[in-house]
Amino acid sequence: MTSQVGISMALPAYTVDPAFVARRAEELGFESIWFAEHPILPVESDSPFPGSDDGIIPWTYAHFTDPYIALARASAVTTDLKLGTGITLITERNPLVLAKAIAALDFYSGGRFLFGIGTGWHREETELMGGDFDHRWTQAREAALALKALWTEDEAEFHGKYYDFPPVQCYPKPAQDPHPPILLGGMARNVLRRVARWGDGWLPNRVTPEQVHEGRLMLDTLAAEYDRDPAALTINIYGQPPERDLVESYLEAGANRVIVRLELCESEEAMEEELGRVAAAVL
Repeated sequence: MTSQVGISMALPAYTVDPAFVARRAEELGFESIWFAEHPILPVESDSPFPGSDDGIIPWTYAHFTDPYIALARASAVTTDLKLGTGITLITERNPLVLAKAIAALDFYSGGRFLFGIGTGWHREETELMGGDFDHRWTQAREAALALKALWTEDEAEFHGKYYDFPPVQCYPKPAQDPHPPILLGGMARNVLRRVARWGDGWLPNRVTPEQVHEGRLMLDTLAAEYDRDPAALTINIYGQPPERDLVESYLEAGANRVIVRLELCESEEAMEEELGRVAAAVL
């Protein structure tokens, strides 16, 4: 099971150096480490938090770290550990800048980056960061297509509704061929069709093993429709409690990897203990 289980960080996500966490996670046998993002948290908001019944946004949502800086530190002290975003809010980033950051991380890490993306639930944040909240998945697809062009073409250009640029050069190219896998987060109605059409995998968090099984069957069907290899479309379950039976049930249902969540630690000593506890529970 060690090759299929990763870890995700609790909030605040900057209390322990990612380099320390990553090095120890690799030594223990975890497959991957994942960081999420919210670059800002507006002080005033009418957007309900989807993870609670009362809709109140936890104070911790102002305390994400920058996932790419964190993963760069993780990359520098590991050799095999995969490096994932769970998720990058793709409509809140300029693809011309993001392409370079991802390509450099993948290049320096020897092809270990996993590009989990989503579009978020916070209207005010999305709009402040330049996203079109009402059409955010349409914008996300454009951003992904622009990134693919920048990663795979010597002289890339793109002309769309949200992004428009003339021929440009962007180096280095990612180590992975043709590019890091694009994993789409969420449970939106069309998410699996989007995966088959222009993504490489599904990255849900609020999902049951039964839904994973159904998703696997649907992805196999959609792969044929879009002339994709169904084995290349992965299912990656994010942010689960570290329970062996639950992890095994997801894998048996058709998931390719399960990412379990760590508890908040405020010292390296506490993190060492937490990583050992979780490893004993699921590896």
